[in-house]
Amino acid sequence: MPVTYAALSGFALGASLIIAIGAQNAFILRQGLIRSHVFVLCLICALSDALLIAAGVAGLGSLIASAPALISAVTLGGAIFLAAYAFLAFRRASNPGAMAAGRPEAMPLGAAISTCLAFTFLNPHVYLDTVVLLGGLSARYEGTARLAYGLGAVLASFVWFFALGYGARLLVPLFSRPSAWRVLDALIGVVMSLLALSLTVRFFAG
Repeated sequence: MPVTYAALSGFALGASLIIAIGAQNAFILRQGLIRSHVFVLCLICALSDALLIAAGVAGLGSLIASAPALISAVTLGGAIFLAAYAFLAFRRASNPGAMAAGRPEAMPLGAAISTCLAFTFLNPHVYLDTVVLLGGLSARYEGTARLAYGLGAVLASFVWFFALGYGARLLVPLFSRPSAWRVLDALIGVVMSLLALSLTVRFFAG
């Protein structure tokens, strides 16, 4: 029972941290809608979370928490990247001629992977959520229960990203018109801009 409880706790906490409007989720949603490299990108996101969660459960959280310079560097890099992506999203939204038959052109695989990795590792929140928070709370458990807790959190990540990536195709009829894509890209631009702004404020405040 303690092992099961630990696994469920890890899954619930992992899901609550992952299921939120953010840069990574917005990117996976968009790729899922155009059915471009969905499996590879979902796998990268889930494996990245798994790696960070494992590091946190193993005790790396205290090291990250005691390295403010590292968090600051990631924060600044993330703000710059998100601002650049927001600009591109707004440019797509204002350029309907860039869309063919109501469907945006897909990124090459290499560019999609690079963008996905940037959204993942240039986001300081991913370290605070997975390594520091999830990892720190794993200290409540010992031995097998601690392993179960970590596996539960990892499972939540896999379930969420693949559900988001492949579930997005259910919305394809809604995005059969270029105007729907312009609205989505405008919303993505707003989300990225707000995230970039919050990271910039965090950088100068910290």
